[in-house]
Amino acid sequence: MDAAVVTACGQPPVVARRETPRPGDGQVRVRVAAAPITPLDVLCATGTSYFGAPATPYVPGVQGVGQLDDGRPVWFSTTAGMRPGDGSMAEHCVVPYADVVTLPDADDTLIAALGLSAVAAQMALTWRGELSPGEQVVVLGAGGVVGQAAVQLARLHGARRVVAAARSAAAQERARALGADAVVALADSDTVDDLAVRLTAACDGPADLVLDPLFGVPAAAALRTLAPRGRLVNLGGAAGEIAPFDSATLRSRSLRLLGYTNNELDATQRAGAIRSIAEHTAAGRLTVAYETVPLAEVGDAWSRQAQGRAANRIVVTMPAQ
Repeated sequence: MDAAVVTACGQPPVVARRETPRPGDGQVRVRVAAAPITPLDVLCATGTSYFGAPATPYVPGVQGVGQLDDGRPVWFSTTAGMRPGDGSMAEHCVVPYADVVTLPDADDTLIAALGLSAVAAQMALTWRGELSPGEQVVVLGAGGVVGQAAVQLARLHGARRVVAAARSAAAQERARALGADAVVALADSDTVDDLAVRLTAACDGPADLVLDPLFGVPAAAALRTLAPRGRLVNLGGAAGEIAPFDSATLRSRSLRLLGYTNNELDATQRAGAIRSIAEHTAAGRLTVAYETVPLAEVGDAWSRQAQGRAANRIVVTMPAQ
């Protein structure tokens, strides 16, 4: 079979021939249709993540979509780059059966593009953030996959108003198209005070929940939009690892500052979230901006992702089999 292979840490993968893997006890083989290139894939392959340097050569890809040998469509996850073993960016992949989720009939590439990012958005909103119908939600970083999914999922779970914040004009326009009631521009020059004023003006009264994949100045500004006992759920630090918020803001409104990671989920929770995401996509209720590239072009696509030159999520598609 053909596979993307990382031969040295810090280098983009190359396409190489590999033996088709055989499943062992408790495993199944997936005929892969599509696998996204995610920031986690790139980070692990640098050898600088907290998982340590992976043993090379290996096939990257922490998730994918495909079919079992019996034809059932599935989403699956792997630990490639985090633990020894190969991942999803190959024509075939072997994974534990417990890491496979049967899917409804839906678009393989769209589900691959959403994947665990959409799971994070949904579970951060509903499970960690305890979103209730009728609440107002602020979504920071609405240009990314998590943010795009969160704008739509907040509405699907009953939010009365969704305020999105994004950097580029294209991302802002996309947030509007996805259902945001108001959109606020983000900039590197933002101060907490100025951004808080703009976010507050975009809200219809105090917000109840902030979904935050950015931290830094945007998180500190968004805290000021919250009503008493409001919640901010953080699931990333794209804008900075330190947020300059003050004790008085937290205490005066009894705010809750919460952290979220998909690693908290057990297999049943993750499977339920994946099925929910797939059902929404099949019904046309959930989408995301993405591009597809064939496996033969994975090296260039990987470099664009690693260097921040990819405008959207990149999904690697496998040759027809």
